Amino acid sequence: MGKSKVFSGKEICQILQARGFHEARRKGSHIIMQKTLSGSTITVVVPDHKEIRPGTLASIIRQSGVGKSAFE
Repeated sequence: MGKSKVFSGKEICQILQARGFHEARRKGSHIIMQKTLSGSTITVVVPDHKEIRPGTLASIIRQSGVGKSAFE
C-alpha cells in the first residue's frame, strides 16, 4: 500500500468549498469551514499548514462527511 497524498490546509479548504462549505472565520493558524444543511450546520476546523498529517486529514474527512475519494 502506497503513501497517501499530502495536502495543505488551503487545498483541503478548496476541496470543501467545492462541496458546499464556506470559510466562516479564521483564528490564528486555523480556518473554520461551515456548511449549512436543513436545520443544522457542519463545522470543520482546518489547520492552515503546508502539510496536514494523515490523522488530521482522516478527522477532517470524518467530520465533514465528504467522501474519502474526494481527497485522492
